[in-house]
Amino acid sequence: MNDILQYKNYYASVSFSAVDEVFYGKIIGINDLVSFEGSSVKELKTAFKEAVEDYLETCQEIGKSPDKTYKGTFNVRVPATLHKEASLFAAVHNITLNEFVKTALSFTLKHKDKVNRVINNDDTTMEPA
Repeated sequence: MNDILQYKNYYASVSFSAVDEVFYGKIIGINDLVSFEGSSVKELKTAFKEAVEDYLETCQEIGKSPDKTYKGTFNVRVPATLHKEASLFAAVHNITLNEFVKTALSFTLKHKDKVNRVINNDDTTMEPA
């Protein structure tokens, strides 16, 4: 799992700069770039919460929705063999490739804990493709 912070249903990716000796992060899942930093983990977490509060307040003041808008469409790049295998699976089951991908995404999100174990090589009962 990545280094992620969560506060009020907002998430942030965080990193450490050895050159600057500072922790830094940015809020993800919004349309704007909001970053924050701290010299310790405690300061980083506090700065993240303050950044979220400030962002929400600013959005309210200007009448803007703070959340990123998702259109429901995106491009996925996969190896040709995986594309072929998924297309054949969909055809055999009389569904579209889009329906297959929706099902795969839903299944994965409903089984996050299991999938996380597989991704982190903690569980080999469900081998990744």
